[in-house]
Amino acid sequence: MNIASILASKGREVVTIGPRQTVRQALRVLVAHNIGALVVVGEADRPVGIVSERDIVREAARNERVFTRTVAAIMTKDVILGQPQDDLSSVGHTMTERRIRHLPVMDGGRLVGIVSIGDVVKAQRDRYQGEVETLQTQLLDDRA
Repeated sequence: MNIASILASKGREVVTIGPRQTVRQALRVLVAHNIGALVVVGEADRPVGIVSERDIVREAARNERVFTRTVAAIMTKDVILGQPQDDLSSVGHTMTERRIRHLPVMDGGRLVGIVSIGDVVKAQRDRYQGEVETLQTQLLDDRA
């Protein structure tokens, strides 16, 4: 199972924002789409950062003027990226070890999706549940 399988079911829409937009604008977009993070894109729609609700809350605790600052001022610049063919087991491990909740997905130099740690956990859970059901069916057939 890989990232492509998640994107096939959840879709490839990625909500983005520009680095010069304000944190207030970022909050409006997050709320409007009911999401936890925005990919910050520069020229040619290439990721230059990511900004999450947590980034905003942490900055607000330090600086009450955060809402007028630019997204670039508080975004995470060292973005870890995935590819559609990346295995979910290694993706989940990377996300856990690096303590990231959102992974933008690139393919051929283009932003093609985003997966969350929740997407990865759900996909793995569904896979394991399918395996359990298959084993139960096999056990019941063997008893008959």
